[in-house]
Amino acid sequence: MIYLFRLLDKPGATELRRRLRPQHKAYLAGVAERIAFAGPLTHDDGEQMIGSVLAIDFASREVAQAWLADEPFTRAGLYAGVEIHAFVNLWPQKAGFPPAS
Repeated sequence: MIYLFRLLDKPGATELRRRLRPQHKAYLAGVAERIAFAGPLTHDDGEQMIGSVLAIDFASREVAQAWLADEPFTRAGLYAGVEIHAFVNLWPQKAGFPPAS
């Protein structure tokens, strides 16, 4: 099942996010083959990061929650808000995603 993570940063967390980003990306690499999509949420300027959206295949909600609990941004207390939702993709991606090869 794909689980969608909507993760919003605490106010003033820009420096913490910048500092931990390499560790966060390395942690994501461990599940790279199961990522449907992932990336930062930003202000309308497309530059300033304010959170993350991740869609990753996990065997269960419990496994997804355990994975998130050990994620570097989570461990450092970056997030002010966390939502995890089961997700079923019913629409083929056209915008924002490269075509399948």
